[in-house]
Amino acid sequence: MNMLVPPPMRTLIPPDAPFTPEQRAWLDGFFGAMLAAEGAVAPAGSVNAPEAVGGAAPPVLADNDDAPWHDPGMPLAERSALAADKPLAPRLMAAMAQQDCGQCGYNCADYANALFLRKEERLTLCAPGGKETARMLRQLAQEIGQEIGQDGGKSEPPAPAAEAVAAPSAGGPGRSRDDPVAARFVSRRRLNGAGSAKTTWHVEFDLGASGLDYVVGDSFGVFPKNPPGLADQIIAMLGARPETPIEGRTFRDRLIEDVSLGSPPDSLFQLLSYLATGDLRRKARALASGEDPDGDAAALDVLSALHKFRGIRPGAEAFVEALEPLQPRLYSISSSHRAAPGRVSLTVDGVRYRVGPRERLGVASIFLGERIEPGEDLKVYVQKAHGFRLPDDPQTPVIMVGPGTGVAPFRAFLQERAAIGARGRNWLFFGHQHRDHDFLYEEEFAAMRRSGHLSRLSLAWSRDAAGKFYVQDRMREVGAELWRWLAEGAHFYVCGDAKRMARDVERALVDIVAQWGARSAEEAAGFVAALKKAGRYQADVY
Repeated sequence: MNMLVPPPMRTLIPPDAPFTPEQRAWLDGFFGAMLAAEGAVAPAGSVNAPEAVGGAAPPVLADNDDAPWHDPGMPLAERSALAADKPLAPRLMAAMAQQDCGQCGYNCADYANALFLRKEERLTLCAPGGKETARMLRQLAQEIGQEIGQDGGKSEPPAPAAEAVAAPSAGGPGRSRDDPVAARFVSRRRLNGAGSAKTTWHVEFDLGASGLDYVVGDSFGVFPKNPPGLADQIIAMLGARPETPIEGRTFRDRLIEDVSLGSPPDSLFQLLSYLATGDLRRKARALASGEDPDGDAAALDVLSALHKFRGIRPGAEAFVEALEPLQPRLYSISSSHRAAPGRVSLTVDGVRYRVGPRERLGVASIFLGERIEPGEDLKVYVQKAHGFRLPDDPQTPVIMVGPGTGVAPFRAFLQERAAIGARGRNWLFFGHQHRDHDFLYEEEFAAMRRSGHLSRLSLAWSRDAAGKFYVQDRMREVGAELWRWLAEGAHFYVCGDAKRMARDVERALVDIVAQWGARSAEEAAGFVAALKKAGRYQADVY
């Protein structure tokens, strides 16, 4: 989502106009959002298609504003159907997970455009999209070059089009996944109580030697390591020697540090099919083509794939080459560099679940929460936010909705606003399962509330009563006041789960605008869309 800068919104209706305060607020919100959407200017680096040069029509590039499929809750098949009659770049974009998470180093539209313009060749960078996205991108990639009048070679596209997408490594060391730097792990502490069903950690790194800084809203990329025990089990299954050299390093080190041991890629099943015979070969070929002959494909990781094809033992080097690189993980930064210079903190949910007899572990979350030791260095980088920023005017009120670890960037927002002395009001909606166990950063938020820095704190606990109660339910309860804040120019932010929570929050906001703004459901949806276009509704979802 492009971040757009709206004009001031608080004096559109004269104070002596013949309206009640409620009518004046309604009109201020309505006309302010409309004018902001119409008058905003796209920022530098926008991926709109370049102007025609020498009379030639420019290639059609992907753009979030022209993408009805830019919805992280929409299945890939529906996104692809919406984009079916579009040029190639928008169809490439429709294959992405639509989260604009930045883990690939781009937003979704820019990643599609970088592929289309041959500024990026890697087709497996969309971690949220997984194998489904990678397969679709491989299929579409066969058309790259045709729409800009080129052959199948590697010649460069026209210069004006090439300039439309900035290289993801721009900005120096530590500013992209392709150029990480070392930062020192300092500490971790558990945020929830012993009775919680969750294990959530506050994690801190020292940036002193890295030369890195950041802005609130940015994300922090870490390069985790696989569990050594998992690597040892795979080595045993293959009957290999852990010290086998592969490109100057041992097989064991390559498994721990370099390759993904999660969902097995199609290339691993292709390799297994070359070595298998009979029914096993048929199954391996089916899995490599995206089929699911035994109904268990979604539950497979690399180790369970080897169990499934027990007795097939590819060589260590061929095995490593068949795996995907171990991807960095992005976490919303939960601190302000102004409030804690030289430090960065993250809020990390430990991921553990069972598949059959085996416990599966989140690669990065368990590494950060349990395995890395204080004093160890880790490869890291700062990922600049794609349109997730505090308003330029510190007087502007902000509404923040962040249940669970979605509260992370809003802790940073609040620290930042306190550090710069911002006078704008702050309203935080936070929710989790149980108040007694899961109130993350409770003491900090309570202190902010007492000082008046946190103007309002609205809480929702989904497991403390007979019926589940979520942040969107709390929003509806205080809808009249929430509407007043919006009418007075507040910016609205949401962070967290893309497929359920974020959609439910947006739906609740539309309902609030319809009820308290006295308009139809269609007009209310248009109002919220205008807030997004004006940069007053921003989301960081995953």
